[in-house]
Amino acid sequence: MDIALFPQHWIAILCILIMIGALIIAYIKKLMLTYTLIIVNIIIFIITLFFENEIIYGVGDYPGLGFRSIYLTPEYFPQIYTLFTSMFIHGGFAHIFGNMFVFFFVGTALEERVGLKKFMIIYLIAGICGSITQAVLNLNSFIPMIGASGAIFGVMGALAYAYPRDKIVMPIGIGIMFITRIKVIYAVLFFAAIETIIVYLDVQDTTAHFAHLGGLLGGFILGAILIKKVKKSDTGSFETIYYDSNVPPRPEEINFSNLKELAGTPELKEMLKKIENENVRQVRDIWLEHFFDKAVCPKCKNNLNHFDKRVWCEKCGFKTSY
Repeated sequence: MDIALFPQHWIAILCILIMIGALIIAYIKKLMLTYTLIIVNIIIFIITLFFENEIIYGVGDYPGLGFRSIYLTPEYFPQIYTLFTSMFIHGGFAHIFGNMFVFFFVGTALEERVGLKKFMIIYLIAGICGSITQAVLNLNSFIPMIGASGAIFGVMGALAYAYPRDKIVMPIGIGIMFITRIKVIYAVLFFAAIETIIVYLDVQDTTAHFAHLGGLLGGFILGAILIKKVKKSDTGSFETIYYDSNVPPRPEEINFSNLKELAGTPELKEMLKKIENENVRQVRDIWLEHFFDKAVCPKCKNNLNHFDKRVWCEKCGFKTSY
């Protein structure tokens, strides 16, 4: 049996470089990944308007960047990388607008709570889980699967696991979307119910509904693995505490005056102001992590270490606490 690795058109290779490059830059620069992904998806979509066949369907010996179920077979397995590339490709204005519109709300809601690293893992792996779910139910299909829907449903699944009672702004509706503030669990149950009904009725359309359900389940499982819940032991019950963004947690003392000497740039000063005003403890901790990633020693400008409210510089011996 011959194993086939197909070449890609130069414009498809350019798109791959844009996808990977954007993720690397967002990770290194600590950029908001949700916004980065939305921008990259829009850029790839604009390119697709001019090179639709080369990117989606393939031309000649170039297969395009959409994932096909047949790629799960040993013969075509080298094209498995399209599980990644297909998440950045959309087939029309309605497709990309609907995905990015929903993603803007659920993506920011999760990323602000868990941080960039965990968010990236959940988004990418859940998207892959969604595509594989659709593929194993339609093996040997050459029809390309595209879109970020599986990854977006994965984000919703992780939110449903970790923050079911948090209220977030979400577009809800059938046909016409209404933007409303709703508890995460109700929003996710709504979308899950719609997808389940469509699958049960075997509605024939061009949407990969099993990818949505697979991504949702994958995100839920990843949330259970990656997102730690805080247990309270003072009552002996060890019940799980879910932090509602509308209910301020019990105050925790932080000495912000010692942090101010580390805020040596306008960006860090603005970040510290957000930390001081943030009521959701987990969101505040994310901002603190970003703060220390960018802060440097006020004496020697070396990188700082921080643990358990202690901050120190290994180079010059500077120490402080908050």
